[in-house]
Amino acid sequence: MTTYTGGCQCGAIRFRVSGDIKDSSICHCRMCQKAFGAYYAPLVSVRGADFEWTRGERKRFRSSNFVERGFCGDCGTPLTYEAPDGMAIAAGAFDDPSAFPPVIQFGIEGKIGFVDHLHELPGHRTEEDAQAAPFLLELVSYQHPDHETQAWPPKELR
Repeated sequence: MTTYTGGCQCGAIRFRVSGDIKDSSICHCRMCQKAFGAYYAPLVSVRGADFEWTRGERKRFRSSNFVERGFCGDCGTPLTYEAPDGMAIAAGAFDDPSAFPPVIQFGIEGKIGFVDHLHELPGHRTEEDAQAAPFLLELVSYQHPDHETQAWPPKELR
């Protein structure tokens, strides 16, 4: 049985999922766009898997008569889509989001046309922007690392 872990950006909330996870999707509906502050929401269904919150408690917003959206109340990271048919976790909240390539798209009536062409845009590594934004060369991340920790933040960041 495979185990996956993840959590929010600040580390206040962590989770663990054990089992086979196969239903990874992208939703383009307007509710998902707003919930994620993005062009679409990448989601991973945890139906049928053993899921547990291992640190903290998410806050929830009822986005419709059937759906609640979970998020970290400290840093705002989107975490869940919770509906009567099960829960899905934000793909980016997993420690290794690359493990969940999407297999289907939902809500395509809300799909923004240019999304299909994002891969055609020029790409640059973060450090390539240092001349325009020199602070990038001295950037220190306070983000929780992509692995389990006993406590967070470490003493030097408190």
